Amino acid sequence: MDIRIGNTLPGGYCNSLTEYSRWRTREVSIGNIPLGGNNPIRIQSMTTVDTMDTIGSVEQAIRMADAGCEYVRITAPSIKESNNLAEIKKELRKRGYDIPLVADIHFTPNAAEVAARIVEKVRINPGNYADKKKFDQLNYSEEAYKAELERIYIKFAPLVKICKEYGTAMRIGTNHGSLSDRIMSHYGDTPEGMVESAMEFIRICEDLNYYNLVISMKSSNPQVMVRAYRLLVEKMVAEGMNYPLHLGVTEAGDGEDGRIKSAVGIGTLLEDGLGDTVRVSLTEEPEFEAPVAIALVNRYTKRQQDTQGRASTATSLTFTRHDIKPHVSAEVSAFIGGSLVPRVVVDISHKNLRDPAILSDVGYKYDPLLDKYHMGEQSVDFVYLADELPSFTMPGNLKQLYNYRIWVGLKNRINIHPVYTLREFVETSLHDTDLNLVRINNIDLGTVLFETLPLDKTIVFVLETDEPHGMADQRLFFSTLSELGLDNPVIIRRLYPSEEFSTPSGNLMDPEEPISKLQLYAATDMGALLVDGMGNGVWVDAPAIPMDKLVSASFGILQATRSRISKTEYISCPSCGRTLFDLQETTHMIRSRTNHLKGLKIGIMGCIVNGPGEMADADYGYVGAGPDKITLYRGKEVVKRNVSSANALDELIEIIREDGRWINPE
Repeated sequence: MDIRIGNTLPGGYCNSLTEYSRWRTREVSIGNIPLGGNNPIRIQSMTTVDTMDTIGSVEQAIRMADAGCEYVRITAPSIKESNNLAEIKKELRKRGYDIPLVADIHFTPNAAEVAARIVEKVRINPGNYADKKKFDQLNYSEEAYKAELERIYIKFAPLVKICKEYGTAMRIGTNHGSLSDRIMSHYGDTPEGMVESAMEFIRICEDLNYYNLVISMKSSNPQVMVRAYRLLVEKMVAEGMNYPLHLGVTEAGDGEDGRIKSAVGIGTLLEDGLGDTVRVSLTEEPEFEAPVAIALVNRYTKRQQDTQGRASTATSLTFTRHDIKPHVSAEVSAFIGGSLVPRVVVDISHKNLRDPAILSDVGYKYDPLLDKYHMGEQSVDFVYLADELPSFTMPGNLKQLYNYRIWVGLKNRINIHPVYTLREFVETSLHDTDLNLVRINNIDLGTVLFETLPLDKTIVFVLETDEPHGMADQRLFFSTLSELGLDNPVIIRRLYPSEEFSTPSGNLMDPEEPISKLQLYAATDMGALLVDGMGNGVWVDAPAIPMDKLVSASFGILQATRSRISKTEYISCPSCGRTLFDLQETTHMIRSRTNHLKGLKIGIMGCIVNGPGEMADADYGYVGAGPDKITLYRGKEVVKRNVSSANALDELIEIIREDGRWINPE
């Protein structure tokens, strides 16, 4: 339920930071499927075929609906496409599909006004709609700024009036990369600017007594996206508003990267009860987006049931958003904590410890001819062996972890460290001189046992949880640790039992499905902490998942939260009817030649709507400019226009080479 204290929420931007409670928003009518209020979190996606291809659009929309989409969005870049929405809608109804349609509008108010008479909802981007985006550095006086708002009011009001007349809903969808020059002049490229961009248009709607609104704050950077939505809720509540939220990480990419980045952003907000509809933006066919969104959302139906049926250990404790601070830790053994990147731990105790080749799954490839290991960018930092001893020599730079009762009996303890239960550490005086890992839960902080813990600078906490709302439970641990004045590093550990990845009959799902589910769950649970600067390491424990997939997911989560960069990042849009080339094929081609460029961010955009604005976070951009024509960017600067698509990737690589950022693949 929505609990307010004056014009604020108890959790600052949500009902509670310690127990799951969905923020209740205004119900909005969208055809026959209402959004917000007490309705379920809705699923949606966007078509990728040309809007003028009526049958292609209809058949793709049907596939999306069959996959679980409750709304279908279609681009309408001009009046021509807007008019054709009527034909698409007519054919869908003829085939028995009454799914609400959403027209996606960017630069063309007249196209929006046509579409609003046809479809159930229109999406407008306040940075493009009736505003200016030329990447100009402008200075506005107070009078000039006010004059621009009045100009926007005049251009925007006709659409609002049409939506009121036809009962059409509207999404005011701010994107990080397409803030207007006017907003940029006052707020810069910031979440605050994103929020104000939307609020200006919301206030116009309210002035015209129109309230059938949905709001979004999208970015390709999950940190920016999360902060923008949180600020938006605080701002809306302060002004007496509670419009439904459309959640999404724009240009998330494909495969594992796209799923993890989406889950970090969307999942973090869902954890705190925010969000009324979800669109996962993958550079894949749109019908593949819906199952990912459903897997994210379904967790919270169960979360609500679990929370209602079980008293959380955290419910009696409260803190506000302003108490959420990064965990500033000391450095231990010159290896973990402090300013060092977060570490990755993987359990290998269940593997064949007689074969050194098993370490290839954790990033250490063994060469039997040279009797040496080769490391990569995604080589783990710790392996946990529990009570098992390997029969081969481990790499010299890989730290091994053993349960205390095994570690205590080892003669050679070089690069080998103990893992204790809290009781074991308290009750024994035998500790490692460099590094001691102590398993702990949030509830332990209030026990007599913890009070007797002999704290020193060698302790690293391994934070575990049994709570249904485990992220909030672990977040409370960090807050309490700060209150106690403790700066020990913390490794976040989450266990995902095998039964979570089985069907009710006990049979394992499709081999790819549990891997995708693990990526979504772990990225949500750990990413929600890491985006707020909490955690010095991650330990994803899922016995049903192949070890190499656990490693990849762990590094992917750190990459998505910008905590530790280990690979190239691709900011690629999910395609739509505006796209001027095959995005999936092009992304694969660019990835195949650049995926060794650690830390580089490359934007791959299908059209000028999504570039350069939407790839604001990218170092380089590859943007469709017309049929068989590509424009190449360095940041937001055009470097080469209208390059033939046959030569464009070579030209992009040459630009990277000229900048001294190219390295030859091994």
